[in-house]
Amino acid sequence: MELRDIEIFLTLAEELHFGRTATRLHVSQARVSQAIAKQERQIGARLFSRSSRHVELTPIGARLRDDVGAGYQRILDGTRAASAAARGTTSTLRLGLHGPQALDQAEVIDSFRARHPEVDLHIQEINFANPFGPLRDGSVEVASAWLPVREPDLTVGPVLVTEPLRLMVAADHPLTAREAVGMEDLADWVLPHSPEPTPEYWQQTLVPTHTPKGRPIRRGPRVSTFQEIAAVVAVSDVVCLVHSLAARYYPWHGLRYLRLLDAPLVSWVLIWPTAGESEPVRALARVVRDTGPRISR
Repeated sequence: MELRDIEIFLTLAEELHFGRTATRLHVSQARVSQAIAKQERQIGARLFSRSSRHVELTPIGARLRDDVGAGYQRILDGTRAASAAARGTTSTLRLGLHGPQALDQAEVIDSFRARHPEVDLHIQEINFANPFGPLRDGSVEVASAWLPVREPDLTVGPVLVTEPLRLMVAADHPLTAREAVGMEDLADWVLPHSPEPTPEYWQQTLVPTHTPKGRPIRRGPRVSTFQEIAAVVAVSDVVCLVHSLAARYYPWHGLRYLRLLDAPLVSWVLIWPTAGESEPVRALARVVRDTGPRISR
């Protein structure tokens, strides 16, 4: 099995969507389908069961994902280490960021690379559905997260950016006709939410169970990616609190991002495992402190 085909398989096993997998890997959807079909022929069994609306791993596919994933990560780590040595770098730092934050934090990233050319900084996307898992399994050494973070094994570092929340709705949602929208309006609609391992206290920032005045807020569809949130919101009356970052980088057809009169401010910070704190992690934290938190509107 070729390395690129393994990457396609593992990405599809995570996304469970051929289109999103193709977009993420910058290949055609036909290339994804061909790679999976080739692997299934070689193994002699279906790795995914799929219909027009749903893709899921078969038991054999799930076992292959578990067996291959760790080995694939070791290959990547070895390749990066060799590349760093060739460039004269002495260490590697893997930074986990959400969605388009690599673009939004370009100043921090560029400043770190200029100050510390001896460190090979690698950016890896992480998902809100498992915000702390990559830190604990060693996939990344440091990551971004919104406050609050109440994990006893993680250190909360400096603030990257502070921004107000927006309300994502469908373009034809009744709220788009309102002159003003506030947090109390959430009691009249349904919000999507994420299953475990997303901690409930962390989820409360975007999916509160009550309005500021105590009115209950209903929860509806379960979602695991931003794409799933956007799809649910675009075709229904479901609404979702999102960070202003989403409005800047995801102005998709069929969606509107409404300003809230009483939108709470949310801060993104660096976090890392306390036991795994290293000099490259401390160096990145210093750059963030020196750059200062951005205030986004």
